[in-house]
Amino acid sequence: MRVLMLSKACIVGIYQRKLEEIARHPDVTLRVLVPPSWKDERGETQLERAFTDGYELTVTPMRLNGNFHLHYYPEFTKQLHDFQPDIVHIDEEPYNLATWLALRATRQTEAKTLFFSWQNIARRYPPPFAWMEQTALRTVDYALVGTESAAEVWRIKGYQGKMAVIPQFGVDPELFTPVQRIPPHSPFIIGFAGRLVPEKGVDLLLNALATLTDLDWRLKIIGGGPERSRLEQQAARLNIAGRVEFVGLVPSIEMPSHLQQLDALVIPSRTLPNWKEQYGRVIIEAMASEVAVIGSDSAAIPDVVGHAGLIFPENDVQQLACHLRQLMEDRDYCISLGKQGRQRILENFTQAQIAAQTVAVYREMLNSAQNEGA
Repeated sequence: MRVLMLSKACIVGIYQRKLEEIARHPDVTLRVLVPPSWKDERGETQLERAFTDGYELTVTPMRLNGNFHLHYYPEFTKQLHDFQPDIVHIDEEPYNLATWLALRATRQTEAKTLFFSWQNIARRYPPPFAWMEQTALRTVDYALVGTESAAEVWRIKGYQGKMAVIPQFGVDPELFTPVQRIPPHSPFIIGFAGRLVPEKGVDLLLNALATLTDLDWRLKIIGGGPERSRLEQQAARLNIAGRVEFVGLVPSIEMPSHLQQLDALVIPSRTLPNWKEQYGRVIIEAMASEVAVIGSDSAAIPDVVGHAGLIFPENDVQQLACHLRQLMEDRDYCISLGKQGRQRILENFTQAQIAAQTVAVYREMLNSAQNEGA
């Protein structure tokens, strides 16, 4: 079967391991269309060509780069007719213009279609986005969603077709792998990785660490965003700036080495009226690296972490501080938690597992098409 995937997410190098795993299935011929870059509040992320064996990674122009709802690919139809796929995998939310245009073009062919969604809040959009969303729900052949809460949203919104809950990406346990942990007499290294925006709760982490100055710790903040300056000022006000390093954005293929330096990763996300945590890619990357994980109970985090990490109530600085103190004062427990995390990844979240589940959906779609035509 010939699969054409449209995905701005796959400009990220480590995500491309899933594509290699999909292409390893002998019945799949895969072409993936990606833009040259994607812009968001962190800046502009350029395409990383990291894992490209066994499939075509094709760069195609994007219009309105950085506009989440209105970006689109003017040469998609040309690629569609050139490749002549059996399945078009639109790695986009159903209310976006890129999805609507790709579905419209594909309806002129015999190819089957699917979209992917993380949307875990039942938002109501104004026209024309509401129209595009409803058109997608009526005409797409299959929906992939990252979580059960996302599946519930699309059922509420009226989607009646076939659906599977499969995370967009897993983690490669050979890339994200543990190293010998630093001796217990060294400073305890805590990390955060993600966008520096209010909903990610980095201010909570700084407030919690400010109550633990009797312990020897350092904090690495990996990522960029509009909150960086405010967070730097907060660290200075709390008199902990000397212990906090703002690393900035790093290429995805360098994340394994950054995570291997950590004893613990903290994901202190807070739910806002228009956002709640959808998955947390860095969580599974840290767990695969045998880094202990502490997360808030925002939306998907407890489901991803399971019993292999520590969870605290959103915005509860005191409980976050208690978890941090527990790990710092009991390094053996911290290491044990990290090992449990890696085992959970090996059992549930590898790129190979995610790819196999995705290919199973492709086969189901083709079998359904063949049965309809019989």
